[in-house]
Amino acid sequence: MATTPSKNQKRPAPVLETRRQVMSAVIAAFPGGRESAAARLGLHLKKLDNHLYENAGSQPLTDAQVHQLEQQAGTAHLPDYICNLYGGVFVPMPEQGELDNLDLYARGLSTSQMRGMVDQLIAKSLDDGVICEAEVQAILAAHRQHIAARHSEVTAVIVLHSKASE
Repeated sequence: MATTPSKNQKRPAPVLETRRQVMSAVIAAFPGGRESAAARLGLHLKKLDNHLYENAGSQPLTDAQVHQLEQQAGTAHLPDYICNLYGGVFVPMPEQGELDNLDLYARGLSTSQMRGMVDQLIAKSLDDGVICEAEVQAILAAHRQHIAARHSEVTAVIVLHSKASE
């Protein structure tokens, strides 16, 4: 019998489907919202809105502008979106200074938890013998997070224990 994830487990977020959704999510996550994001980019609020909604012949924000906002917002919506276009998974590389054996242990636990979530979603989806499209999307979103966590775990071990770190 399948179990559903507890409320303490993080539900996998689906990858955003359009660049406009990406830009809106980045702006929504930016500390201080649209006004602060506009100021960070050196734009008037109306100009930012024109770029976001491609009004008045405005082009969308550039990758560099979105990256600049995401660095401060702590999100990775744009690389997630782009990687998903190619069927891949975005995994940020760990920094040497943030790693220790306790961190490696925590990463391992997180990876195991994410794999368990994938397995739970599959089992729950198979309860009725058919996996519907919504269940496929939930399973694949959880799977992307699991694969990204595993890759991050492996690269963290390499970074922490490579000769360059000695």
